[in-house]
Amino acid sequence: MSHVVYQIVQHDGGWAYKAGGVFSEAFATHAAALKAARTAAREQRVPGRTEAIEWEDEKGKWHTETASGSDRPDTEVKDTRG
Repeated sequence: MSHVVYQIVQHDGGWAYKAGGVFSEAFATHAAALKAARTAAREQRVPGRTEAIEWEDEKGKWHTETASGSDRPDTEVKDTRG
């Protein structure tokens, strides 16, 4: 199981959360960014449907595999302000 950390950071003149090196949109307040990060973390843990997925690798070869709807990451929200 993977582990995803949502970290609250100052960004783009406001506040955002960052996960895996990617920033969310900017929020006007720290509290709004924290609420959005908690919502995103909670939704990330919700199981979905098992489905077949197709993807192309860097060499142009297509792959088909089954993605289990129950294979959800563990999530955490880190807020350095407390």
